[in-house]
This record gives sequence, C-alpha cells and structure tokens, in this order.
Amino acid sequence: MSLIEILRSIFINIRGNKGKVFLTTLGIIVGTLTVVLVLSIGKGSQASVEDQFKSLNVGTIQVMAGFGRNATVKLSADEMIAIQEEAPSIKRVSMMINDRGTINYYNMSTTATVAGVMEDIKDINNLTLAYGEFINEEQNEDAEKVVVIGYDIAALFFEEDVSEALGEKITINGKRYDVIGVLKQMGDSSMRGFSPDEGILIPYSVAEKYITGRMARPTILALAQDIDHVSSAIEEVNDILQSKFREKSDQFTIVDAGSRLQSAKDSAKTMTLMLLSVATVVLMVGGIGIMNVLFVSVKERTKEIGILKAIGARKKDILLIFLLEAIIVSAAGGIIGILGSMFAMPVLNYFQVRAIPSFDSYLIAFSFSVGIGTFFGYYPAAKAAALKPIDALNYE
Repeated sequence: MSLIEILRSIFINIRGNKGKVFLTTLGIIVGTLTVVLVLSIGKGSQASVEDQFKSLNVGTIQVMAGFGRNATVKLSADEMIAIQEEAPSIKRVSMMINDRGTINYYNMSTTATVAGVMEDIKDINNLTLAYGEFINEEQNEDAEKVVVIGYDIAALFFEEDVSEALGEKITINGKRYDVIGVLKQMGDSSMRGFSPDEGILIPYSVAEKYITGRMARPTILALAQDIDHVSSAIEEVNDILQSKFREKSDQFTIVDAGSRLQSAKDSAKTMTLMLLSVATVVLMVGGIGIMNVLFVSVKERTKEIGILKAIGARKKDILLIFLLEAIIVSAAGGIIGILGSMFAMPVLNYFQVRAIPSFDSYLIAFSFSVGIGTFFGYYPAAKAAALKPIDALNYE
C-alpha cells in the first residue's frame, strides 16, 4: 500500500466515526491545554519572583543576632568596624535598627516599621529615590529628625502626587520629622523584616534615641566586592564573629540575599513541576483512551484487515494505518489544546493569575501529546498487524 492509500483509509475511518474520535481526542485536548497553562503559569511565577526581587542586591550579606531567652550577645559598631577593616571581600558595611512606630499626618494615621539607618545603606540595598534626597552622614551625626518615607506610605498620605510629601512634617511616636525624600517602589529588599515600600527610614542615631532605645539589637548589612566574593565574604564575617564571641558565635545568623532569590525561584520551579506532573497524568489518561478506542477499532475492522492482507497489504502497512491514526488523532488534539490555551490566557489574566506563554511551552505540550498518542497507539496497531489473514476473514 502507498502512503496516500494508507492516509485515505485513515481519514475515511476518522470521518465515519467523528463522535468517537472527538471523545477520544478530548483527553489529549485537555491534557495539552493543561500542560501549556502550567508551563505558562510557571514562567509567570518566576517572572513575578524576579520582579519582586528586581531591586535586590544579590551581593548583600545580612548579619543578625539571635533573639529569645538564650540570646546573650548582640552586634555593635565594633563588629561593623571589624568587618570593614578585616574582611577584604567586603566592599561596604552598615548597620540598621528597627521597630514598629505610629505615623501621623494631620488626621491620618498608620503603623509602620521605622528603621534607623546609616548613609551607606542606600548603596548596599539598591535603594532608589523617587523624590528628594537620602539621609547623609552629617544628619546622622547631628541626630537631625529627618525622614525618608517608603512609596506606599507616601501614597497613603499624599495619594497620587507623592512628590508633595517633600518638605512636609510627619509625626512618629509623637515627635515631628521633616520629610526629605520618598523612595521609589521597589518590592522586596535585602533587609529582612523590613519592606522599604511600607517603611520609614530615619538617621540611626535618632532611631536609637527615640524609637528603639539603646537596648535595640542592630543588624549589620554588608556588601561583597561582587557576586563571586559572596561565599568568601560570608566565611570572613563568620571568622570575625568566632574570634570575637568564641563559643557564643552560634548566636548569630549570616544570610546572603542571593540565596533568598534562588530559594524563591526554586519554590516557583517546584510548584511548576508539581502542576506539570498533574497535567502529564491527564495526558496519560487521554493516551489510555486512544489505546482503548484503537483496540475496539481493531475488533470492529478485523474483517477489513483480513481483506487488506488478502489483497497484498503487508504487516507494516496495517501497523502504519493504526499507528498513524493514533498519531493524527493525538496531534489534532494537541493543536486544539494549544489553541484553547491561547483563549484561556486572557481569562487567567482577568483573575490576576500571571501566565507568560512561549513557543517552548507550545512545543513541549505538542510533543507530549504526539508522544503519548504514539506510545499508547503502538500496541493495538501491532496487534492489528499481527492478525493472520485467514483468522481475520473468518472473524464474526
């Protein structure tokens, strides 16, 4: 049999069993659509993670003292200076303290995290100003009551035009501060426990005096020379803490910002793989459906197979008829599933589920569908090809 004759036989059978073929294809359609959506949502999740951490300086290292009953030591300026002087892999180092405070502007009020910072914190954490200026060394030394406010706080008090915050006075825990800057909206940052968008920055000396008191437990933030020096920087900081605190050095935690980003990405990938496994199961069910229908088709067409073999059709011709039918049905289901996913994308976006389609996701889904159809179609095709002409012609 020629390829054209084989294809003609397949399409005649498909046209004569449209309802059965559609129901067979349905599992492949749903499975393919699910694979595309899962891969697109996974890509969207990873993009959201990257957006969330877009301003994260992956070279940042955070050193924190432990809390609780067993915590007997805390960090101080001495450790900050030691890290700056004795850790060659460190480019910059700074300190931060924070606590919750009540923020008032006229008759509006909110609670937010108030962080006492030094001027180097801006470069260490990639803080960018939307308006105004950042806290400088002189303001820290003179303990000036100035404040840089996060974008969300500015939007709460000054609505659309956050630039109006400059020069205004806000009250923090009953004391008035001059607004000298507004941060750009930036998402997550290297400062664990503090969101720049929803926080307030004031000079370190002012926070120590009016917000946290001298019993505050500072955090040291350090910036490695570059991303390749992060590991060595952590080792150097750890060595410095061990030499200073000896057996109490285990009361400190050292965290690098890059590991947080990687951890978030890994979580997004894990979730994508879990959802993809579910989609694969759906495709497998669709493949089993193809196999079952082909088995029925082999029985229904046993006499036809006998006649074809009697007039000269070879074993491989029969195998091709049934195998190509399975491939065509699964390929058609894959294409319909991909088209369906394109219509589903706007629905996901409407429900604020970020999905980013790509050619790769379409190719993977289509390959899955055809692969499943081929895998589950081979056995019934082989059974049909193995029928003996005499047995097939005498089959009732």
